[in-house]
Amino acid sequence: MTPTLPHTVRAVDTDQLLDLTQEAATHGFSQRLSVDWLREHLAAEATHYLFPTLVQRLTHRPEMPLQWRCQQLLTVRTGEQIWGLLDVLPGTFDKLPETLDAASKKDIVSRIGRAVTVREWAERMVADAAPEELPRD
Repeated sequence: MTPTLPHTVRAVDTDQLLDLTQEAATHGFSQRLSVDWLREHLAAEATHYLFPTLVQRLTHRPEMPLQWRCQQLLTVRTGEQIWGLLDVLPGTFDKLPETLDAASKKDIVSRIGRAVTVREWAERMVADAAPEELPRD
């Protein structure tokens, strides 16, 4: 029987998020950023948020455990919040403490809907690092 997807948001600090991402990498989950990328770009003292949106069962790979695909709202070093995905084991998610009230959860889900994706943010960072104009002769 498939566990029921929780309709909640969990807050995690950067170290917890790195641990969750490492667990996803260990299991070979497809939706995750690399731990090194996160370590480089996340704000060290920030709070990040996970919102489960899909039960992920890989029927073509029965050795893979069931996962909850979570939308994540990440705070990067620039102070911006960006949107990504992270597959999490249900038991691991359940162990994360419930710390947010209903209004905060609603606000976070709304911010996830408005946030730029990790890819869009990364592409913009590369473009911003490039010279605005070519030098003139």
